[in-house]
Amino acid sequence: VSPLSSMGPNFYKYYLLDTLDVNGQKCVDLGFVPFVPEGFGFTGHLFVTLDSTYFVKKAILNVPKNINLNFVSGMTIEQTFEKTEDGTRIITKDDINVDFKLTEKSKGMYARRLNIYSNHSFLPPESDEIFKESAPIITLQNAYKQTEDFWDLNRPEEAGKRKQNTVEKLMEKLRSVPIFYVTEKIVTILTSGYIGTSTDPAKNKFEFGPANTFISGNAIEGARFRVGGTTTTAFSKRLFLEGYAAYGTTDRKIKYDALIEYSFNDKKEYRKEFPVNSIRLEYLYDINQLGQQYMYTNKDNIFLAWKRQRDTRATYLRNAELTYYREHYNGIAYGAVLRNKKEYSTDYAVFDRIEEDGRITPIKSYSMTELEFKFRYAPNEKFYQTRNYRYPITFDAPVITLNHITARKGVLGADYTYNRTDLGIQKRFWFSAFGYLDIIGKAGKVWDKVPYPLLILPNANLSYTIQPESYTNMNAMEFISDEYASWDVTYFMNGLLLNRLPLIKKLKWREVLSFRGMYGHLTDKNNPYYGGKDLYLFPEGSYTLGNTPYMEAGVGIENIFKFLRLDYVWRLTYRDNPGIQTKGVRFSMKLSF
Repeated sequence: VSPLSSMGPNFYKYYLLDTLDVNGQKCVDLGFVPFVPEGFGFTGHLFVTLDSTYFVKKAILNVPKNINLNFVSGMTIEQTFEKTEDGTRIITKDDINVDFKLTEKSKGMYARRLNIYSNHSFLPPESDEIFKESAPIITLQNAYKQTEDFWDLNRPEEAGKRKQNTVEKLMEKLRSVPIFYVTEKIVTILTSGYIGTSTDPAKNKFEFGPANTFISGNAIEGARFRVGGTTTTAFSKRLFLEGYAAYGTTDRKIKYDALIEYSFNDKKEYRKEFPVNSIRLEYLYDINQLGQQYMYTNKDNIFLAWKRQRDTRATYLRNAELTYYREHYNGIAYGAVLRNKKEYSTDYAVFDRIEEDGRITPIKSYSMTELEFKFRYAPNEKFYQTRNYRYPITFDAPVITLNHITARKGVLGADYTYNRTDLGIQKRFWFSAFGYLDIIGKAGKVWDKVPYPLLILPNANLSYTIQPESYTNMNAMEFISDEYASWDVTYFMNGLLLNRLPLIKKLKWREVLSFRGMYGHLTDKNNPYYGGKDLYLFPEGSYTLGNTPYMEAGVGIENIFKFLRLDYVWRLTYRDNPGIQTKGVRFSMKLSF
């Protein structure tokens, strides 16, 4: 909560402390502290000019000692401001100092980020070329190739007062100690998921991984062993190769994936780093777990192998894709995918086709050639970039997605005419010290008559882990629809209640509430009991949704031991379906501040 916000008087106690001179202007020192020290607020000082404008000349913000914040033993933010001739407020200095500690008794680590802003200009540019890509920061191509002499000459004097190569020399010395060197390697593997092939990380041209996919398992394959890897920017800043090979001890089949991607702009670390402007060719043969498409983790993640029921709803999929994708700094992204796929039935997901005379014919496979169009608009989006995924940090502006898939029967081997449209929107609502609310809404429709593998299969989470945008107590392929509308609402309370309970507040636990559901409908043309010819019979245990939506709700606690989250989730509707779980405990692990 900002001490200058409209909520400030309800969150802070204010004190008039002194009057003093700040850069030649007489200011009053306004001190402030939060009513609840464990809440997400600050202690500090505002230096306000003693004139008719009450201009904030300087601000010093500190985190309270007892704040519900992990790994931070102290933090100070110092900002200074100037006023232009037309009254515009501009920041001239932004200095952040943080003291980190893993535990109360461990030695700390100090970090500082200093930004000096100067040479402000409000004149129109000579050319409008600069606005064609609205990058918040424009970095010249040779910026990372400049010598220290260049930076010493061009940095503001205050920023230049530092010891040269202090961190580099310290790390070189620490890496000479065997136990530190081994520990650093293990931590790197655990955090990045990849194992380098060079002792110098900067020279790694190829890395094995992800490490958490080497061993996993499922009901179809039994124990699954996988080895794979990817090239890095040390190999090429524009050309990337990636792939894997996997083997299951039960089905005794080799699966594989091979990918080649060319980026039209240089990459610093990862092929998926923003902004993407690339063309990609991929060929895959692997199992396809119907109704289990995880959003932010690999399907081979070893933590997903422990499941609440057998995950037998799977087919084999042979898939070839040619993809072009482009991202812009203004938040617009778009792409096109030309896809040819062939899906094979299994004993657990059979393709029993209904003939015109009503006979049932087992089908081994079907083929499709599709063209998919993707559009995404996410203005001012911030996310944490990893090698394979982006974890959203803010949804201050709505994120809108629109996808459409089209195929024509007989064109390039397609067995069906197929059109599917999906629209999504997600938004985060901040409640200051009272946490934040994440809302995800989606809707979609399959427009043509197609068999069940091409219909809408909601994401069921069969594991004991918490997975975003999936249903915790739904079985895989339990519900099949050709039109739907879904929602996923999660309220992160940031200790709003627990911070006020004696003793409990010392644990720094934080509350989480969730509510998700889906309206779905299957039109008669896609219902095998009405539509008839060319459709596949639904597998046993698959149903259609009625007028009542599927819904589930959960209550949980996060930040247990600073990394663990536990949720208890109830299934609210369709509780009489056979073989379901109506409630259960789920967990996730994440380090955060």
